[in-house]
Amino acid sequence: MTKAIMLQGTGSDVGKTVLVAGLCRLAANRGLKVKPFKPQNMSNNAAVADDGGEIGRAQWLQSLAARTSSSIHMNPVLLKPQSENGSQIIVQGKVFGQAKARDYQRLKPLLLEHVLQSFAIVSEGADLVIVEGAGSPAEINLRPGDIANMGFATRAKVPVVLVGDIDRGGVIASLAGTHAILSDDDRAMISGYIINKFRGDVSLFDDGNAAINRFTGWPCFGVVPWLKAAARLPAEDSVVLERLVRGTSGALKIAVPVLPRIANFDDLDPLRAEPDVELVFVKPGDRLPGDAALVILPGSKSTIADLRDLRAAGWDRDLETHIRRGGRVIGICGGYQMLGRTVRDPLGIEGASTATPGLGLLDVETEMAPEKTVRNSLAVSAEHGVPLAGYQIHLGVTTGPDCARPSAVIDGVADGAVSAGGRIMGTYLHGLFGSDAYRGKLLESFGLSGERRSYRQSVDQALDEVADELETHLDKGWLAGLLG
Repeated sequence: MTKAIMLQGTGSDVGKTVLVAGLCRLAANRGLKVKPFKPQNMSNNAAVADDGGEIGRAQWLQSLAARTSSSIHMNPVLLKPQSENGSQIIVQGKVFGQAKARDYQRLKPLLLEHVLQSFAIVSEGADLVIVEGAGSPAEINLRPGDIANMGFATRAKVPVVLVGDIDRGGVIASLAGTHAILSDDDRAMISGYIINKFRGDVSLFDDGNAAINRFTGWPCFGVVPWLKAAARLPAEDSVVLERLVRGTSGALKIAVPVLPRIANFDDLDPLRAEPDVELVFVKPGDRLPGDAALVILPGSKSTIADLRDLRAAGWDRDLETHIRRGGRVIGICGGYQMLGRTVRDPLGIEGASTATPGLGLLDVETEMAPEKTVRNSLAVSAEHGVPLAGYQIHLGVTTGPDCARPSAVIDGVADGAVSAGGRIMGTYLHGLFGSDAYRGKLLESFGLSGERRSYRQSVDQALDEVADELETHLDKGWLAGLLG
């Protein structure tokens, strides 16, 4: 049988995603055929799997760490929060429907069968499957019908390692409390725990580990330090935007308004990694900085709702001022749709609003349609002639006079639009800044010269660094049993 282990957390954002990625890379570096798996993910940061269909961006990263092709079965249930309609449900890569939270609970028994089927498919031919939970098993109000944590672990008979985040405080209580409130059957699935995000001398937590063992009987499988390399990895969801600080003060300032339903904001990571770029994430209540040379409108899970919130924040007026000063604007996917004259939704796909005026910065219009475009794409920049590689995940068709000046040619078809003056650009291609040649040309157009390092190589190196740290700080006996 394929060996499997599941990392669950004492709460959300305890670092499970990075630990799974690091363990996948560590196993792959030892020659194992390892694959990641997450039964249920909730994120608007999605990727297109190599076999077609949507998965969480985190599972795409973990497959990269495992040096294996990504698959829709690595994340069989993906929830994408949107506006009035609750969340869009993606099952095994395809749109399954929409549901509010209470209705979704009733769907879980059906979805668990899809989850178990996908787990069996992922396990085929693998030496090891590393599973990531979601949220916390301590949310016992959600335990009936659970598919994300203990509901999956007990059905699939996968042992669990609990991850506690010491950086947020209260890690002893969170681990002991989880032990106290779990049922006997669920508690029996936990084989030990990992302390994550420790700063300073690890030996100072010896008494803490002794206390946890006294309360729970669980062994500690390691105290993992704060992993600096993790900052160079794509983030899983928008919760991290609350902690992102401005990049190093650089010659070029780029502003990004953070909309409530922001999607695929990891498009911006390659720019954030550039030493001569200052990427500013602007939160509601703050103004777009007047000295920004470029404003990027990122993707959105609900274009019309986010367009309404953009106006409520006053960012439409800031954009007009920015353009009058000679600034430039790039819109990606939903951000591209916002730049046009109108966004129409006659079928109510995104909610009750059927049409709303756009920002009017591009002479185009968008109409939402039920068929969703989901594909990996090869493209060429229309302006610079350099290759692009990325993906498309969007609803809607955009047309209009400015489309006669496309921003790119994707799979042989013109995409996007550019304004007559060339300072406003929109595209449906996610990932364009990850193309090193294009990013270099873009920065050169703002007067920044110099060789640009490979973003993909930087991510790959960060994964190796995380794996090395885990090999150093995790219990050698536990690792030998897992990877032996």
